[in-house]
Amino acid sequence: MQQARKNAGRWIGRIGALLVLSAIAVWAWQQPFAVVARESWMLARMPAPAAILVPVQGIKPRQIADTFGAPRGRDRKHHGVDIFAKRGTPVVAATAGVVAAVRDSGLGGRQVWVISPAGQRHYYAHLQDWAPGLAYGRVVQAGDVLGFVGDSGNARGTPPHLHYGIYAGDGPFDPLPLMHAAQARKR
Repeated sequence: MQQARKNAGRWIGRIGALLVLSAIAVWAWQQPFAVVARESWMLARMPAPAAILVPVQGIKPRQIADTFGAPRGRDRKHHGVDIFAKRGTPVVAATAGVVAAVRDSGLGGRQVWVISPAGQRHYYAHLQDWAPGLAYGRVVQAGDVLGFVGDSGNARGTPPHLHYGIYAGDGPFDPLPLMHAAQARKR
């Protein structure tokens, strides 16, 4: 009988600890520091978009040359499209998502990464500057301003443009057909 009470006490303690840990997890999930994890989880469960906005204000898909996959030097390929526009033209989110990075580094110079539906990662590079207040963890909607067309990174000295790419679980893919699909839906 005494052993049964000890075992019951252990189980009650374990269940109590599990309830406390569950309450802490629920609380933590709702906190601002969990926004990227929370939003990324929700976005990952959504289907990939079949159509996206052109990420440069005032530009139509027909104005964009499809340079996806073109050689860039001897050892790499172009994993996106270059969208030329006047310096300072607003660059907008092509889809809803959560900002995963805002940084100034590497070939892309000033860049923004946004996680979107199906866990796709959208890359906006060569920006002149970022939108005021843009930061890691910010939830964005399609059309929200992320930055402005420029020539930062390895594009310095070239005509101002946005390098835009989309990366899925199996690597980069051409974003231009999705922009054409959005244009076709408007008609």
